[in-house]
Amino acid sequence: MPWPRRLMPSVQELSAFEAAARHGNFSRAADELALTQSAISKQVSHLEARLGVTLFEREGRRVILTDQGRDFREAARDLLDRFATATLAVMASAGSESTLNVAVLPTLAAKWLMPRLPRFHEENAQISLNFTTRLEPFDFAGTSFHAALHYGEPYWPGAETVHLFDEIVVPVASRGYRERLRLREPDDLKRADLLHLSTRPHLWSAWFEMTGVRCDYPLRGAVFDQFSHTAAAAVAGLGVALLPRFLIDDEIVAGKLLILFDRSMPGQGAYYGVVPKNKRSEPAVAKFMAWIKREAERSNMTGVCDAESPALSALTFERVSFA
Repeated sequence: MPWPRRLMPSVQELSAFEAAARHGNFSRAADELALTQSAISKQVSHLEARLGVTLFEREGRRVILTDQGRDFREAARDLLDRFATATLAVMASAGSESTLNVAVLPTLAAKWLMPRLPRFHEENAQISLNFTTRLEPFDFAGTSFHAALHYGEPYWPGAETVHLFDEIVVPVASRGYRERLRLREPDDLKRADLLHLSTRPHLWSAWFEMTGVRCDYPLRGAVFDQFSHTAAAAVAGLGVALLPRFLIDDEIVAGKLLILFDRSMPGQGAYYGVVPKNKRSEPAVAKFMAWIKREAERSNMTGVCDAESPALSALTFERVSFA
């Protein structure tokens, strides 16, 4: 049985509580929300009465969260953030016939998706797109997402996946780092600083195994949670990274990164478009998925994922296959 709406906290109560919790002071919360201190105190008191718990301990002008207050703060913040995102999405969709909310991987979105979006808008001016970063698979139920771009395996409960493209990773470093450590052969990487992506901790181990190099410490080195950070670290000369070729095309062409050896390796997964089954037949969703599939095929034809820049003409790489 659904919880009665009349028993739910109001947005005003949640806003007053969250601001007071963040500032540790009712006066500062009042200034932020353009209210009086007594109004903030009243909203928090109403919320405490509604919940049946004490959220703050009062110490002079300061307020300190109780254990229940700390637990509730995260929930309140999440609810307010989701409400703000939904409100902004509705406002941004004014004049559009349809709005799609898409969960994306940040580096894939920045380096591959965004440069292609003008073509989508030219073909589908009536559809508005909103993007939110999600690094891991999630349950579509209870969210406003219509689709997601995902890396990994083609399994997502309650959803269908469309294969976009596979991945080829290559060892890269800045020119200065390569020369400083005299990196000429794969075996030389045993004395290099290795840069890792947190979601793929065994990538270097697999690469050393593929090349036949015995490395006793393949997990040493800095760890990053996004490819963009890993690439930036490599550009800065902090070490050697294994990165998808198509995500670092600009850095390769500009000479900021060099592919060290002709030792490319298939990634441990592939990129997929994901659609919850209950939304797959919606016209706007179908148009977006058909478009992104065409863009993946077009990328293959134009060599986005291949080593076709002049700086790489002497190297041979496997062609990324698109289903």
